[in-house]
Amino acid sequence: MSAPTAPGPAHSLLDDLQAGFTAMLLLSLGLTLLGSAGLVSGGAPGLAFLLAYASGLPLGLCLVLVNLPFYVLGWKMLGPRITLRSLAAVICLALAVELARSLIKIQVDTAFAALAGGVLLGTGLLVMFRHGASLGGVGLLAIYLHRRRGWSVGWVQLGLDLLILLASLRLLDWAQLAWSVLAAMALNAVLAWNHKPGRYLAG
Repeated sequence: MSAPTAPGPAHSLLDDLQAGFTAMLLLSLGLTLLGSAGLVSGGAPGLAFLLAYASGLPLGLCLVLVNLPFYVLGWKMLGPRITLRSLAAVICLALAVELARSLIKIQVDTAFAALAGGVLLGTGLLVMFRHGASLGGVGLLAIYLHRRRGWSVGWVQLGLDLLILLASLRLLDWAQLAWSVLAAMALNAVLAWNHKPGRYLAG
């Protein structure tokens, strides 16, 4: 079956708003699962986890702080539209994470937290990417390489995520690192299998 060539219809404001709500719900739940099990993720959220574990600062605040340097790069590479959307998304996610952490108190199996948390994060990011936004950080770089070279967003992020996970060895034990790697693989598998050139044509 050949791929369609006609561009799809652009997203409406309502489309973007419901996508943003859906993404924030999925992402905040995914981060809450990982945090409850003492795990980390890749990308900017992974850096935020490490900062939160090391400093004791709220995870939501750490999400904003670690993303700030990337927005200068994002503005130059991708322009103000995606950069500002990403900044708004991170602020909303920071608020959603702190709300979720105050409302949800769970004891979760580590394996389930890694797998379900990774899938939730990957699905949330997929929704954002398809509406022209990301969480900043390595996501901005992954989108840039996807647009310029056609590289898979998932595989680009996986390589960068593994570097972040290796850096987490100073704060996590080997078991936590192994489960965190599983979470990163689940996250990026969702992106690699569902976010490919020509697969999604809506604007």
